Order: sequence, then structure tokens, then C-alpha cells
Amino acid sequence: MSRRTWPAILLFLPAVALAVSTTVPRLRSGTLEQRERQMSRTLARASQFVDVLHISRPACQDVQAPEALTTPDPLFTPSARGQKVKVSFIIGTDGRVHSPLILVSAGVAGDRHVLQTVRTWRYRPATCNGVPTETEGKIEFSSR
Repeated sequence: MSRRTWPAILLFLPAVALAVSTTVPRLRSGTLEQRERQMSRTLARASQFVDVLHISRPACQDVQAPEALTTPDPLFTPSARGQKVKVSFIIGTDGRVHSPLILVSAGVAGDRHVLQTVRTWRYRPATCNGVPTETEGKIEFSSR
């Protein structure tokens, strides 16, 4: 073998050994579905929306609140019983959630999971006189 191929073989061999030796854990879909069903039944949600004030915009005569299109609940762990998480965020004119902020915390891991979930939400934006406008949303999750 030539001197050029040895470095390639030495780099390639550990990667092959690692790929062969790693096992992928199998998820039991029945238990996952049961946990999701159980968690979705025990989660309560309370929301409120407030118009974001703009100096350059005239007062709104016809205000339409944002409409939720995709807002899945974050799954709390069974140890999260009785905890509350309150989040504030902006619904932009594009219907996406911007700047989510934890107001009432449930711990670092729970907060991170809630923020990741809230960032995926989509809304039909609020309108002011028929024009899409930003809206502040606040939502509280509590596990019963």
C-alpha cells in the first residue's frame, strides 16, 4: 500500500468500528402513545392576548385577536405534578412566535422544553383595521 492510503485507513477504521458497535434503542410506540394521552389530559392551559402599542399607528377601530393554528402542548414529565409555567411571547405579523420569555419557572429542564415547544407555534396574526399587527401573548401551563 502506498503512503497516501494509510492516513485514510486510520481515520476510516475507528468510524466503521463505532458505527457497527452502536445500538439504537427501540421505542415502544404503545407506551409512548399512552403517556402522551395521559399527559394531554392532565395539562391545563390559560391564555391571554394584549395588543402591542405602536406610536406610528392610529387607534384600532376593528381589532381581531390572533387565532391559534398550531399550538401543541409541551409534554411534562410525571414528576412535574402541580407545577406551573407561565410564558410571555410576541406573535409577529407573520404568525410566528418571537421572544418567548419564562415568567414563572418550573425548573431549567421544564423551561427549556416549554420554550422549544412555544417557538414552534403558529398563529393567524391579530389584525388592526384589517392589517396584521403584533400581539403579546401570555400563557400558563399547569399540570394537575
